[in-house]
Amino acid sequence: MNSSHSSAASRSPHTFRTVFPVLALCWLAVFFDGMDVNIYGAVMPHMLDDSGLGLTPATAGTIGSWTTFGMLIGALTAGNLTDWLGRRLMLVTSVTLFSLGSAICAVAPGVGLFGAGRFVAGLGLGGLMPLCLAMVMEFAPPRRAALTTGLLMTSYHFGGMAATGLGLTLAPAAGWRWVFWAGVIPALVAVPLLLKLLPESPGVLLAHGERAKADAVADRYGLPRPTEVAAPAAGAAGRLAAIRALFRPESRWATPLLWLASFSGLLLVYGVSTWLPQMMRASGYGLNSSISFLMVINAGGIVGLLITGRAADRFGAVRVSAIWFVLTAAGALLLKSQLPLGVTYAVVAVTGVFLFSAQVMVYAATNTVYRDSERAAGLGWVTGIGRTGAVVGPWLIGVLATNGNQSWGFTTFALAGLVGAVAIALVPLARRIGRSDAPAAPAPVAATVGLS
Repeated sequence: MNSSHSSAASRSPHTFRTVFPVLALCWLAVFFDGMDVNIYGAVMPHMLDDSGLGLTPATAGTIGSWTTFGMLIGALTAGNLTDWLGRRLMLVTSVTLFSLGSAICAVAPGVGLFGAGRFVAGLGLGGLMPLCLAMVMEFAPPRRAALTTGLLMTSYHFGGMAATGLGLTLAPAAGWRWVFWAGVIPALVAVPLLLKLLPESPGVLLAHGERAKADAVADRYGLPRPTEVAAPAAGAAGRLAAIRALFRPESRWATPLLWLASFSGLLLVYGVSTWLPQMMRASGYGLNSSISFLMVINAGGIVGLLITGRAADRFGAVRVSAIWFVLTAAGALLLKSQLPLGVTYAVVAVTGVFLFSAQVMVYAATNTVYRDSERAAGLGWVTGIGRTGAVVGPWLIGVLATNGNQSWGFTTFALAGLVGAVAIALVPLARRIGRSDAPAAPAPVAATVGLS
């Protein structure tokens, strides 16, 4: 009894201040993620002008899809290995992979090796996002998951703005290859910090049988001590069980809807990140203005996430995501029109407010559908299946660009927004249907199972 009181007295309060180190480290990792994802779009106009590389609009779209195909594999792999091998190790591996891919791109003599470099980068990029989201959601203070997720994701857009700045300054002065050399910085900066300062998930530590370490981490950051029920099972059997749990009666209908919403959201995110500068250039805007649109839309994304996190904590992530998808569709249709430059900048900024936040709130919505032990696998599959949208988006816009129909890309983005809105809006109904299909609760005596 005394030891229990002593441990309770030594626990830190569960506030933003106590979990700030975890949020800050994940913020840094996602910053570099956003920088690497947006680098390609920021320098694509310069690469298309480089006759020695041999890049065409068609191959540019294909390479964009190679990147996101790597993300698909990375997200599915990381989401199902993180609870087995540890989230910190998988995070370090992800950062190392996308830094290596950037180095390959910097030295690539032609499109073949360049595409291979983007695929390797995609493996790391795809794994990093669900890992950071799972860490931040686990460590987030009570009832602040959506706000904390929004704060984390601002780093993606700061990274996108950094990539745009490199595309506007370094690429014209030194060449596009030096922009990719800048993508090696994460391995030199983030990896040592993650290894030294990032704690392991208490749930993962408990699953590995390290009860003392799990309790110590939980006490240090003010988290509830993990229980066997909350801890994810380790090993291949545990991974398969986690995947099956995504289709338990309570979530069997919500899971495919989350996947469809994520598909639509990531089609928008990566289609815009890859092609917006070139699409605007084809619409008659100058080279620098076209690249600047990428910075403006990411700036809008930062504002949107700061607003959206608080709105979702008040009104619910599902409702906010659905409305934001509809507003994104409206913004995409406006961009199809020939507007004055100043008005276009305003429309791009406002569209950015809603576009990226709509997808982030899909991630936040998973917190209402899956239990603690399913969170990493659930996020991994929502982001992983969503990556098929990220594969389709850059490829499809590339096909349209090859045929001289870039303006149809904005229509494609609008349709994706409407599909995402319908899918995420149906999640609460799907959960109610699932609960009605679930078997009756067991007798009260069974409630003590797994708590010893």
